Order: sequence, then C-alpha cells, then structure tokens
Amino acid sequence: MITLKQLRYLGALAEHRHFGRAAEACAVTQPALSMQIRDLEKLLGVQLVERRPGEVALTHMGREIADRGEQIFTAARDLVDFAKHGNKVLAGRLTLGVIPTLAPYVLPRVLPKLQANYPQLEIELRETQTKVLIDELARGDLDVIMLALPVTDAGLETVGLFRDPFLLAVPANDPRPKGTRITARDIDQDRLILLEEGHCLRDQALAFCANANRGGTMGLGATSMTTVMQMVANGYGVTLVPQIAVDVEVRDERVKLLRFAPPPPGRTVGLAWRRTSPRKVDFAALGQVVTQTLGFGRAGGAKARREHT
Repeated sequence: MITLKQLRYLGALAEHRHFGRAAEACAVTQPALSMQIRDLEKLLGVQLVERRPGEVALTHMGREIADRGEQIFTAARDLVDFAKHGNKVLAGRLTLGVIPTLAPYVLPRVLPKLQANYPQLEIELRETQTKVLIDELARGDLDVIMLALPVTDAGLETVGLFRDPFLLAVPANDPRPKGTRITARDIDQDRLILLEEGHCLRDQALAFCANANRGGTMGLGATSMTTVMQMVANGYGVTLVPQIAVDVEVRDERVKLLRFAPPPPGRTVGLAWRRTSPRKVDFAALGQVVTQTLGFGRAGGAKARREHT
C-alpha cells in the first residue's frame, strides 16, 4: 500500500529535482528517501524518476503521480486539522500567509487582537508574493492567505473583507493643490514608480493606468512600499499608494497625497483557503477580527474607512 511518507518524498523530489536537497527538505537521509522512491516505483510498476548525474527529472507518469499525491497529502493534513480543531474556534496552530503590501499595515494591529480574543491560537506567518502564497496554500503548507482578490484558482474559496482605495503620492512641490481630485489621465506614466514584478499592486496600478495613457513606466522597481515612498519623497516620480498603508508610509513632509475622483481605483482585500479545508469557521472568525480591528463593518460588506485628505 502506498504511504503518505512516499507521496511526501516524491513531492519533494518533484520540487527540488535533486535527491540530496529533497532529503534535506524532508529531514531524512538521502539513502532513506531514495529507497522509499524505489519502493514506490516497484509497488506501482512504473518508473517515476529519471536519474541523471547531478540532478533528477520526473517521468511523465512521475509528474502525474506527484500531482495526485500532493492532493492526497493535503487532504490528509486537512483531516488531521479537522480532528484537532473541529470543536474549537481559532485554537492550535494556524499558518497564515500575507502579501507584502498588506502585512506591515494589517498584522501589527490584528495580531494583538487575535491573541487577546483567542489565547489558544498559535499563529505562524508567511509573507511573500501572491503566486507563491497561492502555490503554498494549494500544497497544504499554508492554511489561509490574505491577499487582493479575485483569485481564479478553482480549488480555493474566498471571502472579501474590505475595499482598499488607492491615492496618488507625489512630491510635495507638485503644483496641483492638495484637494485636487484627479483621474488616471492625470498620471504621468513616465514618472510612475512601481514595485518590482510579482507584486499584485504593480499589476493593479498598471491595469488602472493602461486605458488612460500610453507609454511606459520608469525603469525603477522596488521590493517594498517604503523604498517606493522614499523615491517619491526625493522627487524621482509618483506612485499609487493603498489607503491601508498611508499611516505607516506617508509621514514624510516631502510627500503629498492626491485623491481620485469617484469612483477611486483600489483593491478588494480578502481571505482565501482550500475548498477541502475543514477550518472554515476559523477563517470566518479571522475575517471578523480583521474587519473589526481595522474599523470596517461585516466581512464582505465593509464600510469604507475614512480616507486621508
């Protein structure tokens, strides 16, 4: 009979393409992992791995079995979660992934509230870009993620938490008065500074500007909103900044914020989890804590927070 251990080892081999690295990721010796893979091949009667000097590659059958095995392994994790947490709300271990354009602004406010309301909760955090979070969620490495919606993966369920409008951050010497209401056509794309590729905020900014102006953005890409805002403060250009980040990122007198004419551009922030997860009650409770702590209404129907002028 196939074991979960064998499926886990095959999945690690598919990811790392190297017996040594896969064994290290699984915290076992290389001979032990190799033996389990050979036993699995013998049991199934097919070759799963092409062994080459220095690396390995999965056969077509190996890739298919690794994909299916990953689904089985994730379902087994969900089964364990159901047994451990079925009768308790937000108790035990919860792995939460958050995108970088939310984590610094949401977590410092939400985590203390979670700890106060749910003292039995042991939360583990992962901050990285959207695609990585979705992949890790699908594999079962994460329980739930907070990101900008929508998510198109059919294996995931989502709920909207709040609307996060964008403002335009410009150098303080920009000639437009602070109360000016602007549109996408008022943005000089040649001076638009964005986060590096992979950040969903970059894609949202480009999508908003695409129909208004033609031309490229500046040849500058940053890994954090803090870096982008410093570039704006020093007169290098302008950027779109989410409302949720304003209190933290816009404290420099060299930066001025301009608001957009209604309806303003923005993003919907929400939670996503696997459809097979048994912890949907936990995720609903998490969403409620987030919206209440940030000053919004009920999840999915949040009132807009007062914007900075």
